[in-house]
Amino acid sequence: MEDFQPQLTPERPTLLRRALRWLGEAVETILPAVLIALLINLFLAQATRVQGQSMEPNLHANQRLVVEKISYHFHEPRRGDVVVLKRPQRGSELLIKRVIGLPGERVEIRDGQVYINGCPLEEPYLTQPPRRDYGPIVVPPGHVFVLGDNRGFSNDSRAFG
Repeated sequence: MEDFQPQLTPERPTLLRRALRWLGEAVETILPAVLIALLINLFLAQATRVQGQSMEPNLHANQRLVVEKISYHFHEPRRGDVVVLKRPQRGSELLIKRVIGLPGERVEIRDGQVYINGCPLEEPYLTQPPRRDYGPIVVPPGHVFVLGDNRGFSNDSRAFG
């Protein structure tokens, strides 16, 4: 007599088990990607869009930029740097401006020319000089003085200090 051994057929996963397996694989793939993107956005770089015309002709309205966030952990802002800052009194609104004056410097705009500590500032990135006189003011410690490249259409340190 032969031994009868029933053949076991593998049980087919139910629709629910297949869906749960797929969901688990999706979470294992997507969750790390989202966490990595979040960490990059918080600490390394951030995508932003130029709002308005205050930096024209060098940066244009709706132009997209990636702003790195590491440099100023190693050195202070330098004159001529293009920076992204939160607008005072409106913490969530981001502004893109150029660093003009550094802490302790006297900034003045007179007859269409920017002066730093009485010396004219060379600004090859400008196509039009400032229209109005401003200052003089001394940049406080821990602060910088910023201006938009399109001086006639810029909300910058002349307006908010």
